[in-house]
Amino acid sequence: MISLKKFTFNPYQENTYVLYDESGACVIIDPGMYDGAEQNELVAFIKSNNLKPERLLNTHCHIDHVLGNKFVYDNWSLKPEFHQGELYILQAVAGYAPQMGMHYELSPEPEQFLPETGTITFGNSSLNLIFAPGHSPAHLCFYAGEENFLIGGDVLFYRSIGRTDLPGGNHQQLITSIKESVFQLPDDCEVFPGHGPATTIGFEKMNNPFLI
Repeated sequence: MISLKKFTFNPYQENTYVLYDESGACVIIDPGMYDGAEQNELVAFIKSNNLKPERLLNTHCHIDHVLGNKFVYDNWSLKPEFHQGELYILQAVAGYAPQMGMHYELSPEPEQFLPETGTITFGNSSLNLIFAPGHSPAHLCFYAGEENFLIGGDVLFYRSIGRTDLPGGNHQQLITSIKESVFQLPDDCEVFPGHGPATTIGFEKMNNPFLI
């Protein structure tokens, strides 16, 4: 059974997730730690729960979701895993971070990329990949089928959707991704987004002004 811990980090108020199960194995998704206090908060949680990080996953590679990639690599020797179509998005961060006044420690690049569909495992658990481009060119979401929750990144928010005015963004593609992929999940599926509070598929079908 997968348990979930949410942290909200960095000036962009990005949600970082740690998923773990009874084996003690865990995955870190979209590490956004920006300063020492945030880094310490993540480490303290992992240590106090005797967790062993096995994978570092990025839904996509905008700066606010990768600020902690280097820290995770330095501490647990994990390189990020994401879809290959996000690589140029990651490589661009070093160029624009200073213009945004952000300190950025260069993220390592993946040894292996994630496919558009399939399953990834950690400990005794598995996550299904859902390809949902539009906010970024090759955005992935991670669905825990048994527990019925989605780590949604910046695709679907509470009564909102991801912005599409950044490089690689495409508004119509995002709408299509949500309606044809994300909305195929059960209505009671809980969605944990990259920013803001959790929501459910059913609620957003009924109440999201971008999707009605």
